[in-house]
Amino acid sequence: MANGTERVLAEVLAGVVRQDHVPPDSHFFDDLCANSLVMAHFCARVRKRTDLPSVSMRDVYGHPTIRSLAAALDAAPAASPARAAAPEPPPPPGNSRRHVLCGVLQFLVFAGYCALAGMVTAHGYAWIAAASGVVDVYVRSLVFGAALFVGACVLPIVAKWLLVGRWRATEFPVWSLRYVRLWTVRVLLHTNPLMLFVGNPLYVVYLRLLGARIGPGVTILSRAVPVCTDLVTIGAGTVLRKEATFLGYRAHAGMIRTGPVTIGRDVYVGEKTVLDIGTSMGDGSQLGHASALYDGAAVPAGERWHGSPARRTDVDYVRVPPARTSAVRRIGYALGALFPALLLWTPLALGGTYLVLTEVPALDALLSPDSEDLTSAVFYVEALGLSVVGFAAFLVFGFAGVALVPRALGPLLHEDRVYPLYGFHYSVQRAIARMTNVKFFKWLCGDSSYITGYLKAIGYDLSKVEQTGSNFGTEVQHETPYLATVGSGTMVADGLSVVNADFSATSFRVSRTTIGDHNFLGNHIVYPSGARTGANCLLATKVLVPLDGAVREGVGLLGSPAFEIPRSVERDSRFDHLREGDELRRRLVAKNRSNRRTMGLFLVLRWLHWFVISLLALAAFDLYDTYGGAAGLFVGAAMALGLVFSTAYYVFIERLLCRFRPLQPRLCSIYDPYFWWHERLWKTPDNHLAIFNGTPFKALVWRALGVRIGRRVFDDGANITERTLVTIGDDCTLAAHTKVQAHSQEDGTFKSDRIVIGAGCTLGTGALVHYGVEMGDAAVLAPDSFLMKGEQMPPGARWGGNPAVGR
Repeated sequence: MANGTERVLAEVLAGVVRQDHVPPDSHFFDDLCANSLVMAHFCARVRKRTDLPSVSMRDVYGHPTIRSLAAALDAAPAASPARAAAPEPPPPPGNSRRHVLCGVLQFLVFAGYCALAGMVTAHGYAWIAAASGVVDVYVRSLVFGAALFVGACVLPIVAKWLLVGRWRATEFPVWSLRYVRLWTVRVLLHTNPLMLFVGNPLYVVYLRLLGARIGPGVTILSRAVPVCTDLVTIGAGTVLRKEATFLGYRAHAGMIRTGPVTIGRDVYVGEKTVLDIGTSMGDGSQLGHASALYDGAAVPAGERWHGSPARRTDVDYVRVPPARTSAVRRIGYALGALFPALLLWTPLALGGTYLVLTEVPALDALLSPDSEDLTSAVFYVEALGLSVVGFAAFLVFGFAGVALVPRALGPLLHEDRVYPLYGFHYSVQRAIARMTNVKFFKWLCGDSSYITGYLKAIGYDLSKVEQTGSNFGTEVQHETPYLATVGSGTMVADGLSVVNADFSATSFRVSRTTIGDHNFLGNHIVYPSGARTGANCLLATKVLVPLDGAVREGVGLLGSPAFEIPRSVERDSRFDHLREGDELRRRLVAKNRSNRRTMGLFLVLRWLHWFVISLLALAAFDLYDTYGGAAGLFVGAAMALGLVFSTAYYVFIERLLCRFRPLQPRLCSIYDPYFWWHERLWKTPDNHLAIFNGTPFKALVWRALGVRIGRRVFDDGANITERTLVTIGDDCTLAAHTKVQAHSQEDGTFKSDRIVIGAGCTLGTGALVHYGVEMGDAAVLAPDSFLMKGEQMPPGARWGGNPAVGR
């Protein structure tokens, strides 16, 4: 049987690598020079053969010859769960009438919210404007600001209890009236100013008021606010790290399913984790970083799990000793954050804005009843000049704020010293993290040579920089930049999170996190302090960086949990001659020149957007004195028009950059002019798309951006990088935080290809689909899964894991 399996596998691989014969002992990567994309195509062809068991990428890397792979497959004939499982039934037929009605209702909710916000803003401005003197302005700003803060906090809570009552485990279709209620509550939850208090005991109180059962001493650092709060139970002394997702509902095959998420006492939940509905964690258990619990998974009390899907491990993720703390300390910290917000920052924002508008001569003249009206060119010229000054001030003072103020706070935290939570040092750490993680400047400098200078300016230790022109992407985050060290020659794609602060239920400490020399880090990686990787490693997208075992050097790591793969293969080195000597210097100069133009374009486009939004605001205030009581409607209309303009503006800019033509799959060096042009597309902001999540309008925006998208697609928060390379069929379900990424950048090589997602497919929460993928109709990808490049999912298949395999 082994010889037969060897022969058939060799025939399939020969067809993939286009050779007449493949020796059974030839190494896939060292001898045949195959890469992961080639072997993904091999796995896909094997799965189509009825005379062979299914093969996964983990099998290929673990048994890198035909002979060893055949022996492993014959020894484990049951390793084909995808064939044993029944195909996923197609989602119920979509209802276009219900789809349109849902969109109309959501638009009315949005319009009503804008009208209410406009009326409140206009009346508050009028009341503050009636003040006499600076003290009176402060008092009125304090009263109005406090009332506005309390109202904004209470509104989502009241809306939840009035619209839903108590959440229960159930199921209902998307685009239904029940879904509109869920969407309304979810949107209001994210507009609550208490979202600014994540990591503060006030945020825990907020969730309790929404119905969540949360014990004392719980610390929540994640901004992924749960929606079905009555179904969330968190025991005392539990810690949930940044970007942990526990929504209490799941979008699946055109349906919304709500279900419990139960977390016991003294539990630790790591960063970038996903807890699906129906999951539970026992007392004292742990879930590591970059891990996921699927529907029904239960971590027994005291056990430690990690991976996607999670499994048992011996790694201890609670890496900081406890400290003495108390309920009084938590209450004092909460009040210490609340009172400055009410007594200082809110009045300063409201009263300061009013004083700027009335005391700055240019603005006072612009908004004066005696000024030129909106039909006058003078109004627009003056607004143009003010917008230039304001934008320039933002750049100068914004950069100074992120580079200088946190640096003054840095010496107050000592490396490896244990501090109690909710004290002075905790406030310092949170302030440093917030200020140095501002996205604007990283977005401006990322994917260029200038990102290294910016990261150094905010405190990174980059050793001796070996400039590549793409050392870091646009998204890099950290707990403190002053304890982040990145070795020479290391390149980071995007989405890196440097975890250099460890937390327990009572304490925290900051520690140095060191990434070795000449590494390459893919997308969306959590890199903790104490990671067991050294020099010359390739860390694949969404990899679980190991914290145990020997230090890995000169290898690649893939998956969650991670396993070793080749660091590189010959096919990946075809452009190495462009990365050396005079050729590198010449092309790097050209790339820097192109990147400077891109950065300049980025600033101009951002300023123009700033100018138009400011113009809408100034016009609304100008009309205030003319129309009196109707001014609130103008303010609300300005908010709605701002969203419409922002969407249309950036859609037009992106299509213009693409010359109104679709992208084509490419394989080139990062020193190819095409790549420099492609980087320009990544600078086009898309933050405004989040407001369309869960509405029919999101698909319309994707279509305008060039995605070939079908009817009634439910998008609850997906991100699509190369829009014109993606095809999505009718009635698909894209859950929250999913990513459809039609490119990769590995060392100095850029690759892009098409992605085809068939009709009725489901992408689970936090899943990532890579380039060159085809998903058959009604296929389902589990939460937090990584569907690797080149994979082909059969129709109705259910896959999960990192890398994803049949379930």
